[in-house]
Amino acid sequence: MIDLHTHILPSLDDGAGDWDEALEMARLACADGIETVVATPHVLPGLYDNKRDAILKAVKDFNQLLSERRVPLRVLPGGEYRLDSGLPERLAGGELLTVNDGGRYLLLEFPSDFIPAHAGRIIYELLLQGVAAVIVHPERNAALVRSPDILLDMVEKGALAQVTAGSLTGLYGRSAAAAAAQLIRAGAVHFVASDAHSTKRRPPVLSGAVSALSRLCGRETADLLVCRNPAAAINSLPVEAPGPLPPAQKNKSWFSLFTDRYK
Repeated sequence: MIDLHTHILPSLDDGAGDWDEALEMARLACADGIETVVATPHVLPGLYDNKRDAILKAVKDFNQLLSERRVPLRVLPGGEYRLDSGLPERLAGGELLTVNDGGRYLLLEFPSDFIPAHAGRIIYELLLQGVAAVIVHPERNAALVRSPDILLDMVEKGALAQVTAGSLTGLYGRSAAAAAAQLIRAGAVHFVASDAHSTKRRPPVLSGAVSALSRLCGRETADLLVCRNPAAAINSLPVEAPGPLPPAQKNKSWFSLFTDRYK
């Protein structure tokens, strides 16, 4: 498996606190069957002012440490960028760090409770430069939970979406689980990633989400979202758009596919 969204680099944001925790997160990822992670520290001006050169250096240093400690995990560079009207200009200026520095996919985060009015314009202007925005954890955005058609429209216009593994396993509650299932059923999700921040509450694991995905949409689609599409993204290749699933069984909601196992 390939984990496209992690906060595994230490001391850059609210993720790993030090190199020891980063190493333990790497070991957890390997034990879960993850072979590659993309390190995506928050980039939020005024709070996390992470520059591409600093991220690239931290990734290089971490891969060296992993080799010395014989931890068989490959770490690639990236960033999680908060929506900002200046992103297209910064991309044109070479300041942004796309997935694996490949110049094709950029992780984009919205505020947690609304969608800024200029979001569509920013996504379009990134596309004009050949970069597709990957909207991260839409199932945890209050506005998108209320109005999922907003995300569907963005996807139709060229954006991609990544759901958090923990949303599928109940970590973020019933609302996030239901929203994640709804978006996946609609064929609007292209990746599932851990968004790992620590070794305990938000660890770098995907296997539980794979089991949940397999029950919801079948093993082939689960493999697409955690293996094939992430592999395409890190190699700057086109990703596959999963088609919408057939309607859920009558009297059997898509949310119950997840909640039944916890009763």
